[in-house]
Amino acid sequence: MPTPPFTLPSFAKINCSLRILGKRPDGYHEIRTVLQTVSLHDTLRFAPAGSEISLSCDDPLLPTNQNNLIVRAAIALRGRYGVRSGARIHLEKRIPVQGGLGGGSSNGAVTLLGLAHLWKVRAKVSELAELAAGLGSDVPFFLGGGRALATGTGTSIFSLTDLKALDLLIVAPTVTVATVAAYKVLSSAALTTPNSDSILAISRGPTYSSDWDQGPVSDDLENDFEQVIFDIEPEIGRVKKALLEAGARSALLAGSGSSVFGIFDNREAQQRALDQIRVESCWRTFPCETLSREEYIRAMGSCGTPLLRSFDLRSDTGA
Repeated sequence: MPTPPFTLPSFAKINCSLRILGKRPDGYHEIRTVLQTVSLHDTLRFAPAGSEISLSCDDPLLPTNQNNLIVRAAIALRGRYGVRSGARIHLEKRIPVQGGLGGGSSNGAVTLLGLAHLWKVRAKVSELAELAAGLGSDVPFFLGGGRALATGTGTSIFSLTDLKALDLLIVAPTVTVATVAAYKVLSSAALTTPNSDSILAISRGPTYSSDWDQGPVSDDLENDFEQVIFDIEPEIGRVKKALLEAGARSALLAGSGSSVFGIFDNREAQQRALDQIRVESCWRTFPCETLSREEYIRAMGSCGTPLLRSFDLRSDTGA
């Protein structure tokens, strides 16, 4: 009996800390970042089909071919498990594109989870994590959500203790910066340190420490991309200034940009900032809150599959 159509949320993330530690021998950048899922989300609808994989989207500017991680994730899953069935997938897009919020990566991870359910694939979490790592640096994180430390190229994920929910306001300006362009601007000189050998050794050994469970939280925000991005597009720097002037306790560039998030003491302060920024600018605004791992798993399990309800990335992969 075929699985009936169902929908899943595809949540965004913020980086509470993002450090670019150096250039790796393989040419990629070594990073260490604390990731946190937030309630802002796209919506993916899955339905059975004959043998074709088709993607539609309410945003006509987004590709619906293999340039989209959703399609690549579907092809990867089907190839890994020898599935012959197809699927119709529809994406309702709300996460800003090229906003540093991981929308594409989230879409790819949720596609793996959704199609594993649709096609009744008996997949181990470690196998899905391997497929996710092949799709992109942030994709494995979105298999489990919550709060996590990511190292290496961003594919080594270590779950962290969830913290008290925070009220956020994400602001997306009218300009964007591609991640590839942001990395190119980071000069090799800026990434070279006297102990670069020790730093790059991170990619060859464990990097998780229980100390990371204590922070950074909200007042120790850091992002090595900030000054680079603000120099490329000064408007993004103005967004951060506007959030702080509107009462944010702290604010930070989201990932490699171009969105900026502010953290507020309560919903009332969040709403006052939202009203002020909407009046003073044409920027897109997204009030939301941090999403715990338990809340993430519950949302992912809404389609009823035991795989999604019991997902635990760190324990299954042995990380």
